[in-house]
Amino acid sequence: MRMLPLVIASCFVAVLIPVTVQVLTNDYGVDGGLAGALGVAQAAPLLLAITRPLMAWWIVIVADVLGAVATLAADPTRPAPWTPMIIVGYLVLCIALSVRESRRTLLGIWLVTVVAGVVLGAFRDGGSQDTGVLLTVLSGAVLLLGALLRERSDARRRLVEQESISETERAQRTLLEERARIARELHDVVAHHMSVITVQADSAPYRLHDLPDEVCDEFDSIAASARESLTEMRRLLSVLRSEGADGERAPQPGLERLPHLVEATVRAGIPIELSHLELSILTQLAKVTPAVDLSAYRIVQEALSNVMRHAPGARTRITLTLDTRNLLILVVNGPSDAPPARLEGSGTGHGLVGMRERVRLVGGTVDVGPLPDGGFRVAARLPLIPKDSGTA
Repeated sequence: MRMLPLVIASCFVAVLIPVTVQVLTNDYGVDGGLAGALGVAQAAPLLLAITRPLMAWWIVIVADVLGAVATLAADPTRPAPWTPMIIVGYLVLCIALSVRESRRTLLGIWLVTVVAGVVLGAFRDGGSQDTGVLLTVLSGAVLLLGALLRERSDARRRLVEQESISETERAQRTLLEERARIARELHDVVAHHMSVITVQADSAPYRLHDLPDEVCDEFDSIAASARESLTEMRRLLSVLRSEGADGERAPQPGLERLPHLVEATVRAGIPIELSHLELSILTQLAKVTPAVDLSAYRIVQEALSNVMRHAPGARTRITLTLDTRNLLILVVNGPSDAPPARLEGSGTGHGLVGMRERVRLVGGTVDVGPLPDGGFRVAARLPLIPKDSGTA
């Protein structure tokens, strides 16, 4: 495709040069040497027009005017001032100009063409055919059509670029909003631990008798630092919270509330399978950090929300599996015959973006994708970090 303009220009040059020489010498009676020079000067710049059309136009317009003067001087009764070869080559050059130059430049080129045709046409014989009007009309039409097509192509390209930029910005904004949402939810988890530290430090001198003064002062310092950290966390939370958003006062949910989530989803028309054997493992998660517990619940909640949005009524199975180091979550739904529901208010995050961010937060992995039968699968692996490991 890159070589196509060069091939087309080469074909026109190869045809126009010998035809120009032949017509000028036989029909107009121009000297053979002059006819050869004019043929080369009028056609060869078409190769230059591929990269520098304006420079090629300057060469061509001078050569065309000289050719018109030569033909008028040799035989003023023939079609003048422009020969058929000049018209063909000039229109090809106008195509190259229209796709590269601005509207103002194209208007100037057309005006020069009109003026040259009018001035040279005044010297032609009264009985000869006037080709100046023909070139004026055709060149104006080609320049206008080419400019419109180029501007339409540029507008479409800019629209595609803007859509790509908007999509990237939208994805980045969604990611940042989800991270802020997760940070707000984890605030309660961290605040609980800081509150426990504060209470333990404040009550230590009363619970433990005969403590040295240095130890009591150390406990007071720990409690003061914990209270200061809580204050800073509240300030950070006010920055993360959107304008006009009220604070969430309800405690953050965990996997112990999963049966209630399943029951509410079933009432919404989604048949869900969650066996008692799988429910029994929920009691084994007492040593899991609150961050993992919250992330696991939100992943299941978002997966069920996606089922209600995109596959209403599809049979869904939730599988929770524990091994020595990981909590495995698998949510699989089958195909749905019903049209997707408009439940924009469902869920707590931004779909798959929120799942990936929550899994990344606790150092796990997630794999999502469609199934061959038309269903969808969400598989997450969350590490079981004990509470006493020091990681929150």
